[in-house]
Amino acid sequence: MNPHTTSSEMPEMLHPVSWANPQVLEKKISTRKTQLKIGVPKEQSLQENRVSLIPEAVGVLVLNGHTVLIEHNAGAAAQFSDRAYIEVGAQIVYESAEIYKECDVIVKITPLSSDELQMMQDGKTLLSAVHLGSIKPDYLKTLTQKNITAIGFEFIRNSESEFPMLQMMSEIAGASSILIASELLTVNNGGKGLLLGGITGVPPAVVTVLGAGNAGVHAAITALGLGADVKVIDEDIAKLRRLEYILGRKVYTAVSQQNYIEEAVISADVVIGAIFKSSGRTPVIVTEEMVTRMREGSVIVDISIDQGGCFETSEVTTHSKPTYIRHGVIHYCVPNIASRVPNTASSAISNILAPMLVQLGNGGTLNDWLGVDRYIKSGIYAYRRHITHKALAGMFGLDYMDIDLLYAAHF
Repeated sequence: MNPHTTSSEMPEMLHPVSWANPQVLEKKISTRKTQLKIGVPKEQSLQENRVSLIPEAVGVLVLNGHTVLIEHNAGAAAQFSDRAYIEVGAQIVYESAEIYKECDVIVKITPLSSDELQMMQDGKTLLSAVHLGSIKPDYLKTLTQKNITAIGFEFIRNSESEFPMLQMMSEIAGASSILIASELLTVNNGGKGLLLGGITGVPPAVVTVLGAGNAGVHAAITALGLGADVKVIDEDIAKLRRLEYILGRKVYTAVSQQNYIEEAVISADVVIGAIFKSSGRTPVIVTEEMVTRMREGSVIVDISIDQGGCFETSEVTTHSKPTYIRHGVIHYCVPNIASRVPNTASSAISNILAPMLVQLGNGGTLNDWLGVDRYIKSGIYAYRRHITHKALAGMFGLDYMDIDLLYAAHF
């Protein structure tokens, strides 16, 4: 498909929904159906409150002829009851093992746990996050041994070469990071006792945002909206220019050079780490020496922690114990910030996943699907017993196979 193709020029089978550009789901029934069994297990990861498909999305899938199995209370933490799922045609099951045994496609938020990996049946399809900062080579080897087709949220691109799932979660994480930092600045949480936006006659807090991608942009927008003095640093001048255009005004920006980073970090009351790399680990751009020179009671929120973190002093934390103090600086390094607002986050995720699943059913088989939608190939990292994401294979020295070659061989 040409990325500049108009909707009228697209193949008929792509009209029911388009996952590439999230939208309000339309309840349209395909005339060409391949019935799928889609499973949504309850998340096992610590304090993961999101669910991969909300009831409205499940209703769309059921109307398109698919069977959806939801584990008991899978959506409860996100305020979606079993009853809401039953009312749209889902089947509630009480054992995770049943979902992994019966379903063709498993849809999750987080990667498989070790127990879930063992329950995963040979030849099935997995849609979930990858979490580059914590993935292990044995995990990938097991996926290939079981001939699992694995699609990673972080890798999926759309026709504009954007990462729609990451964009959604980055918007939530960026805005949330400022609200978190504002609360951590209070003396009750060991902070400086600053009001982020200041008041008349008292200057506001200084917020430095590292990264001008989606998370960084929304962090900057939120901080400015609360009245903070904002600085943004990124290695890409085009992104900085885009940020100024979005804001509609000039804001302090600087290219990602050591001297600019050091000055902006040391002078800040809050530093937001919003660096994202489409492949591999996030680079560490703030050294421990820089952190030691920050003022006591300052706050670091490392949104990049799920890719390893961009501060040398970052360590993964949890929602139950989200912070620690290093060199007098408060560190917040929770990987799944979006899980703080699971209802909103789950709805955003469903707006992307449900159209993808409808399109998979319309496509006949996964191999057929790859033939009409080259963008989904960017998300597949395990296929036909091979690792098909080059950077991921390179991280662990595993063999890599181009997915186009595999597709051609099995067409």
